[in-house]
Amino acid sequence: MSERQTLTFLSKTLERAGLQPKTKYGQNFLVDLNLLKILIDGADLSQQDIVLEIGTGLGSLTKTMATKAGAIVTVEVDRDLQALATKELKPFPNVRLLSCDALRNKNHLRPEVLDSVKEGLRRIEGSKFKLVANLPYNVATPILSNLLTETPLVERMVVTIQKELGERIIAKPSCKDYSALSIWMQAQCDCEILRVLPPTVFWPQPKVDSAIIRLIPNPQKRARIVDLEFFHTRLRAMFFHRRKFLRSEVFTTMKDILTKPQVDEILESLNLAPNLRAENLTVEQMIELIEACRLKGNQNATS
Repeated sequence: MSERQTLTFLSKTLERAGLQPKTKYGQNFLVDLNLLKILIDGADLSQQDIVLEIGTGLGSLTKTMATKAGAIVTVEVDRDLQALATKELKPFPNVRLLSCDALRNKNHLRPEVLDSVKEGLRRIEGSKFKLVANLPYNVATPILSNLLTETPLVERMVVTIQKELGERIIAKPSCKDYSALSIWMQAQCDCEILRVLPPTVFWPQPKVDSAIIRLIPNPQKRARIVDLEFFHTRLRAMFFHRRKFLRSEVFTTMKDILTKPQVDEILESLNLAPNLRAENLTVEQMIELIEACRLKGNQNATS
């Protein structure tokens, strides 16, 4: 593992360039080399992999992955860091560095990022798309969530994020952390926190604990969701007012396609008490409920 991710190297390199880590970009560099190894090992990289990294920094993680993967697409929004990383990554022809925001908006990745990934997939026969990154905290949720709606579908995601976000992703029903994000991720992925990280392993030190999480899309899980866009949109709406009782929340979410009697009929058919709340439903129950609403709505539209 390169020494270039050490605190001394990072601080001196930025100091020579007259730079400091920028809070607005969520720049917290992982400086424990053993933890970088856990991040990379969790991705199980091979020469058949096209890796997307968001948050290049000075390119330390990028360079290590470049020796293991077929190609790297790495994205850095900070033009000052991008200039430094360009010099560091010059010896690696399989690395493409993009200077842009990885997100087009909160619901979509920037097209040129995905186009670069697709180009790599076309060049390497039988290749797989993976996300491996020390994700900036301020973009972690939309990056992870949106990649499950994009084409090509990511094969796995191994990233450092806020511990609080990791706990939300793996949360169980009827607890405060359980949310639309929990259901969205668990409905499609096998989710596992690999390691909890204290603030001391980063520079500058964040005010919260972090975690390395691995998310692997599961085809059998995804197959349960017939209309991914419908499910995603209605699922988020189901948690807009999470203290509402289920009957009221379902009608508010589905009132453009269902009547109140039809909502009651669906809840009864699924043995869901109307005084439950969305946060009480398991992932499987939420999938069944939203799909039943979709089917009834389609029947209404064609009758």
